[in-house]
Amino acid sequence: MRTTNAVGQYGEDLAAGYLVEQGFSILERNWRCDLGEVDIVAREGSCLVICEVKTRRGVGYGNPLETITYRKLARLRQLAGRWLQEHEVHPEQVRIDVIGVISPPNGEVVVEHLRSVA
Repeated sequence: MRTTNAVGQYGEDLAAGYLVEQGFSILERNWRCDLGEVDIVAREGSCLVICEVKTRRGVGYGNPLETITYRKLARLRQLAGRWLQEHEVHPEQVRIDVIGVISPPNGEVVVEHLRSVA
């Protein structure tokens, strides 16, 4: 049985691969500061994308995307600002995306990407 951390890491790996397949460039993964962590920092064209990844082994407790709260979105906006300050990057646009990964023990993996959630 996979641990929670292993499931999360697996989901983040899938999400990063998905984004690359969609034409994104991954700039950083698991970036941390005193405010928290950003799972994936990517670029799509001239847009900087801060991406939160939520992974579940099933939907028994709901879709992983349902776990993104207003409070979490507010924190992601703060983290985006901090990342920009520390990297002195000035993209034309910044957005926050969320990727939900459902990876059942027996079945096909589902990746769902929500763009511009905040």
